[in-house]
Amino acid sequence: MNVKLFIFVVIVLAQLAVLYAADTPVQKPNILVILADDLGYADVGFNGCRDIPTPNLDQLARQGVRCTSGYVTHPFCSPTRAGLLTGLYQQRFGHENNPAWLPQSTVAGLPLSQTTLPQVLKRAGYVTGCVGKWHLGAHPQFHPNRRGFDEYFGLLGGGHVYTPGARGSVEYQIPMDRNGRPEPLAEYLTTVLGREGSSFITRHKGEPWFLYLAFNAPHTPLQVADPLMGRVKHITDQTRRGYAGLIVGLDDAVGVVMDALKESGQVDNTLVFFLSDNGGPIGVTHSDNTPLRGAKGDVFEGGIRVPFVVSWPGRLPQRKDYAQPVISLDVFASAVALAGANVPAGHTLEGKNIVPYLAGEQTGIPHGRLFWRAGGGAKFAVREGDWKLVGWENSRTQLFNLAADVGESKDLAAARPEVLARLSQAYADWDKDNVAPLFESPQASRPKAVKKAPAK
Repeated sequence: MNVKLFIFVVIVLAQLAVLYAADTPVQKPNILVILADDLGYADVGFNGCRDIPTPNLDQLARQGVRCTSGYVTHPFCSPTRAGLLTGLYQQRFGHENNPAWLPQSTVAGLPLSQTTLPQVLKRAGYVTGCVGKWHLGAHPQFHPNRRGFDEYFGLLGGGHVYTPGARGSVEYQIPMDRNGRPEPLAEYLTTVLGREGSSFITRHKGEPWFLYLAFNAPHTPLQVADPLMGRVKHITDQTRRGYAGLIVGLDDAVGVVMDALKESGQVDNTLVFFLSDNGGPIGVTHSDNTPLRGAKGDVFEGGIRVPFVVSWPGRLPQRKDYAQPVISLDVFASAVALAGANVPAGHTLEGKNIVPYLAGEQTGIPHGRLFWRAGGGAKFAVREGDWKLVGWENSRTQLFNLAADVGESKDLAAARPEVLARLSQAYADWDKDNVAPLFESPQASRPKAVKKAPAK
């Protein structure tokens, strides 16, 4: 081949390569959100737990980024889920309490006016699935299939018995729901949810998908299958032992799901978020939020800072800690950015795409300030850098420096009045755009102390 012909062939091949690249769409990542329920900050191995084995969650943390200042938008259940699935502070639309199990109520649930993450991702070509705990309204209009999910299997209420035939309230004994049809619980619940999540992942290989896998473990009741209890028999505290058994079951189920990703060759193209919906209720399950102050229901760190991992081996570094504050609102913003999805006009997301920050591609911090409000303002908090403002009804507003005092034990309000004034004004400005709660939490949803673990 002469030189001129060789050069001509090289040019043609280069042009064809450019054209092929332009016509070949970038593969959209799968998005998997795994949500635990009432998991203590220190009750996973990757956050220092020593008495409860969590090998699968620890492996997930090793293959991704551990967000050591990872938050949720509320210190208890349903409001957090509303914020996660809308990408907005749920106080903006009045979802500030847990909805009662009221199938006749068109008010007690995630307002229909709000756009959800699965609705946005569906329009971007994603298959959307929800497995597990819903707790965003019992009326049919609130059903997951009507809020953007192509497929649903799980428990529609705020909790459920774990073992078939176990006793519980009406809400805890309703059948499982599969796309609007009742289905009896035939096996240990956490095992079932892990298998359903695995099935969704395997069935939709080859197409972009979003799976919201919301476990009810380790929320009460402390009903644990015998093999699981055998793996935590070294724990002498009976209540904590039951709670630990629920976590071991959760970890096993996460392992099944991650195995499905691996076996189907989807690990490198799947962005995984793992977090809890709030901090551990230490007086109820003897969970551990060390070194944080407070528990579920509090706007101290123990109620809102949670185990938080982001993994995407194809894009993010492994075995990395990220210390800057991130929040569950970032799930929505990250997902739509990576999916190339369009958010409806007027739905102004309050989270950030944190993937570039975690990947080290973007400097700075994702959030200048984060806010919390519970009980219509009875409790509130603001975090700005290392500073944390905490207030509640009938008590003096307090100020903490989390870098020096993560346990929030030293009130610096008197020593730093200028910071107190700045954060107090910031909260007042943020709160102007909030509305009053649309419904009240049921009495039964309030945590009650457990003297001993229920019988297995």
